[in-house]
Amino acid sequence: MYSIVQSDNELLQRYINGEENALATLLKKYQRKIFSFIMMRVKDRALAEDIFQDTFFKVIDSLKAGKYNEEGKFLPWVMMIANNLCMDHFRRNKRMPVMVDSDSTAILNLVRFAEESKEDKLMREQTVQQIKELINLLPPDQKEVLLLRHYADLSFKEIADMTGTNINTALGRMRYALLNLRKMIGDKVIV
Repeated sequence: MYSIVQSDNELLQRYINGEENALATLLKKYQRKIFSFIMMRVKDRALAEDIFQDTFFKVIDSLKAGKYNEEGKFLPWVMMIANNLCMDHFRRNKRMPVMVDSDSTAILNLVRFAEESKEDKLMREQTVQQIKELINLLPPDQKEVLLLRHYADLSFKEIADMTGTNINTALGRMRYALLNLRKMIGDKVIV
């Protein structure tokens, strides 16, 4: 097993040199973040699992073919591969995802209280659903940054790398997304 202090690049180099466990360490480090991102995009667990698996097949193929040269940017590189595979899926099926979360988990880190009454739970679920609906109304570039930041927990630098923009553009899109959400919330009464 490798220590946590090893960088992604060190682990990648070990994998390229034949140590299969090095890639397993990287997978374990990022699997939750990558799977959550894919799940947020496709809204279907079985499909998300397939795309997650395809993502790592593509990563392995690229590494073995010597095509990885994104030094220091492993996670954004993998997230871009995952995003492209999601987009390929939607292009093939000629549909775009809708914001539906099957287990009604809180969006944007809404707080759950320990002893929540049934009425409080219902109100919270309605609020979460209303926020999801409002997020779907955002322009695609703003929605993408918001989801990458809050669901995939990416830094603005990682988001900028993944979307092919600069950090200021990513920050601006997030700012406008939040401003637009506040305006929409003001226009729409949330329970």
